[in-house]
Amino acid sequence: MVKISGVVITYNEERNIEACISSMQDVVDEIIVVDSYSTDKTPEICVRQGVKFVQHPFEGHIEQKNFAMQQASYDHILSLDADERLSDQMKQSVLSAKNNWQADGYVFNRLNNYCGAWLRHSWYPDKKLRLWDRRKGMWGGTNPHDKVIVKGEVTKLKGDILHYAYHNLEEHYEQVKKFAVIAAHAKFNKGKKVYFIIHVLINPWYKFFRKYVLRLGFLDGYYGFIFSGLTAYLNFMKYLRLWELNRNEKRR
Repeated sequence: MVKISGVVITYNEERNIEACISSMQDVVDEIIVVDSYSTDKTPEICVRQGVKFVQHPFEGHIEQKNFAMQQASYDHILSLDADERLSDQMKQSVLSAKNNWQADGYVFNRLNNYCGAWLRHSWYPDKKLRLWDRRKGMWGGTNPHDKVIVKGEVTKLKGDILHYAYHNLEEHYEQVKKFAVIAAHAKFNKGKKVYFIIHVLINPWYKFFRKYVLRLGFLDGYYGFIFSGLTAYLNFMKYLRLWELNRNEKRR
């Protein structure tokens, strides 16, 4: 049997963090919360729950999650976002992996709750690697879209992470605007270029078509349409902003 550290990063997550912690308590051997100096009751809740609570300046999603991973006492890491929970089936799968660890990383499906509705088509299975041996992997990707990159064998566990993503449409719209700017600057800093017709004009329409038609998002009802549309809009704004950054750079 291996020992597992549960790891979460937070900023003003008083609405979510207690349920997130509670869902992990029966399957991990410690819980570490790394907080970006929340101004709400997040610190108070974490201390009350008895977790290891660390405050650290936010330097980016990838950077913060790698810092949090290094605070763990054990090499086997279970990482959740504050608005995520382990389903009962996923808890059993994690316990099985804990008792008989055979891979370097484990992938889960994530089921997303959008404005009170579970999106079972347009945003599913939304696979995430969230359980791994930190000696074999770490957080990578491009901010804000982080992902765990493992060098070694990866297998899939049964069950879902339950993700309470957005409680209303305004939350999603505001995050689209925020993430578009973060992603554009991250790509710009990596020297990424934009082909206007492909990235700005065609790609957003394909994103919508893929979510709403190919993934049967229309079966998710109104929210399947709205989610697919805002996902396409994020893609549009990300590349439009990157195009603008590149043009401004050329004019200097």
